Amino acid sequence: MFMTISILICDDSSFARKQIARALSPSLLNKVTFAANGEEAMKVIRDGKVDLLLLDLNMPIMDGYEVLQHIRSEDLNTLVVVVSGDVQPDAYKRVLALGAMEFIKKPVKKETLHEVLDRFGIRAESSGENNAVNVETDCWDGYKEIANVAMGQAADLIARLLGVFVNMPIPLVNMTNLSKLSADLKKLDQDEWVSSISQGYIGGGVSGEALLVFRRADFKDIASMMKHKGELTESAQQELLMDIGSVMISAFLKGFANQLDISFSQGSPVLLESMETMSASVAQKKLQESKILSIEHKCSIEGCDVECDLILFFTDDSLDPMDNIISLLAS
Repeated sequence: MFMTISILICDDSSFARKQIARALSPSLLNKVTFAANGEEAMKVIRDGKVDLLLLDLNMPIMDGYEVLQHIRSEDLNTLVVVVSGDVQPDAYKRVLALGAMEFIKKPVKKETLHEVLDRFGIRAESSGENNAVNVETDCWDGYKEIANVAMGQAADLIARLLGVFVNMPIPLVNMTNLSKLSADLKKLDQDEWVSSISQGYIGGGVSGEALLVFRRADFKDIASMMKHKGELTESAQQELLMDIGSVMISAFLKGFANQLDISFSQGSPVLLESMETMSASVAQKKLQESKILSIEHKCSIEGCDVECDLILFFTDDSLDPMDNIISLLAS
């Protein structure tokens, strides 16, 4: 006998909510509702209307960790499966410790979701395509979700290599132009920053420049993480940052490109002496045209004095190919 249960999908991205809903079996869609953040989700759960919660972790207002804490402290009878782009080992351990029944990485696969639900006794008819999901979404939400998943993969690689936990805020997606970008870079140049790395990329009709800015970097912490035994000379410090930066940028670009089903050729990473160098590089890559898409992540390493901004700039002529792919993914 197939089950009729109340399911709540909680994710700040409408793009992700639609993807998760489409991965559910049609026989489970009779009572599916949505929440854009943890606060909205808790209101529904407290009303006793949720048998199963499919929960994102990185959200505004109230994140997934806080939702799990509330469910446990209030002894609410709701099963929780976390569906997240943050796939670091510690994220998995933390959500299970807080009472989640399972952790599924994004982008969610139908077979994985069905297997997890079946394992916990939520059986559903698996035949038939699920095309009746009415969730409004747009390309902006798609960019944010794809960037969030890509950053999760980059953070996971750093976490596994260095044995740390990377804090991942929600990405910021903006449209800008060269004059505004140059002004922002000039302002950034006036701020105190430790080091900055730039790396170009191109492939599948998409091109641009990645910028990783270290705003804070305790080199004793970094040396300890990377098991550096030598003297922390200036060149050694720059080398340590280049090693971390290259891994993070490459992992992010790989995760971003894979979701769009394209591949990037990457230039060599360059250590920038000033943001004027970045402005020149930006102008050379057709970013002088009317529209520039920027995606920004502000990251920090838990327990260490290390903070950085990872910013992706995409050329004007990259937008149509990416918009078309994201529209297909959302349809």
